[in-house]
Amino acid sequence: MRAITERAWRCAAVAVALTLLLAGCTGGGRSADADGRITLRFQSLAWQEESVRATKELVEEWNAAHPDVRVEYVQGSWDSVHDQLLTSFEGGEAPDIIHDASDDLADFAYGGYLADLTALLPERLRSDIPEHTWRTATFGDGIYGVPFLQEPRVLIANADWLKRSGVRVPTSRAPWTWAEFRQVTERLSGDGTYGVAWPLKDPVSATLNLSLSAGGQLFHRGADGKVTLRYEAGDAVVPDTVNAQVRTDRSASPSTLGSGGSDTLPGFFGGRYAMVPLGFSYRQQIVQQAPEGFDWQVLPAPAGADGLTQGVSPQTLSIAEDSPHKKEAVAFLDFLLRPPNMVRLALGDWMLPTGTAALADPALRTAEHDWATGTALAAHLRPAPAQSVRGYPEWKDKVATPAFQEYYSGAIDADELRHRLEVDGNLVLARYQR
Repeated sequence: MRAITERAWRCAAVAVALTLLLAGCTGGGRSADADGRITLRFQSLAWQEESVRATKELVEEWNAAHPDVRVEYVQGSWDSVHDQLLTSFEGGEAPDIIHDASDDLADFAYGGYLADLTALLPERLRSDIPEHTWRTATFGDGIYGVPFLQEPRVLIANADWLKRSGVRVPTSRAPWTWAEFRQVTERLSGDGTYGVAWPLKDPVSATLNLSLSAGGQLFHRGADGKVTLRYEAGDAVVPDTVNAQVRTDRSASPSTLGSGGSDTLPGFFGGRYAMVPLGFSYRQQIVQQAPEGFDWQVLPAPAGADGLTQGVSPQTLSIAEDSPHKKEAVAFLDFLLRPPNMVRLALGDWMLPTGTAALADPALRTAEHDWATGTALAAHLRPAPAQSVRGYPEWKDKVATPAFQEYYSGAIDADELRHRLEVDGNLVLARYQR
């Protein structure tokens, strides 16, 4: 937080440089207009054409109905949002309303850059989103974002290939176990084709979130509030399955381990892989890019000791602590996230809404594009394991990402993986917990 004297100095410097009178400067250009109209800057990370259109339309609808509180749409990017926000917070130029993901909020929340929304949220919005979902944006005793869109990780499968093979097709009521999944992918492999392609360019979130199904936690918070990393049996189920598919069974393509999800689609369409684990929103790309006549379907991810439980980091909407118009910003969020509007945002992003009223909308429960398969998984989504852990971004980048990449490629064994995640990881976290 900048001191009042620093803020006044910055405003005075700008006034001298521009030879203008800037009365009531509040940093970031968020003061009311001369006519008393408030302008809120809303940085959106929507990027798909449908999602951008839906978001901009809702902003226009708000502006038409609220002439005294105008929302200015600002386009951001998922690729650079963390560093961009950090720079804008430090420079006093942060937008009033901030679109991000819950696993990126911890350092901003603990650093005092985001407003605690606990006392500002209207009861309608507070009660519509399940309590376990609110936990994804809760840090300490405060709520620092409204989780509004989420997506399970699913298996996108070549439906014709599955039919020809005769394997049992899983459902949300009767999913494959991780052991069965390994057997199926081995059965589907051969003659230069693979049962599965794992796109693990970013292996950490995929591994940790899927590991919840097997009881994996990895991050354990003690009575003193401090977090310790312990790599236990449940944490090893998913990594060991992937490693075995790649190194032992030869049922997973080794060439896709460093790929992003989109990179696997040409091979999937070309019949090189029977299945690809992807986020639910990838269905849009598949609809747009699949060759004519290509038959695909969505399957639930494998289940473990804790069933279909899966970690998620929902997309969130936060308010900058420096914003002088928090109540007006919350009013806009309440409008943006009304059930019909939340459905529009979900359809635009091909994701699931967090609100229970929106999730019940018939438009999200159709057989077309397997929307119903995704909504059936919504009840199993839980906060990602590292959701509220300070230092997670550094641990992820410096320790976990290279460790998982090397394990999946065969460069290190399971013991070395455990050592790096626990020993090296705890050294990183310790710096944030003193």
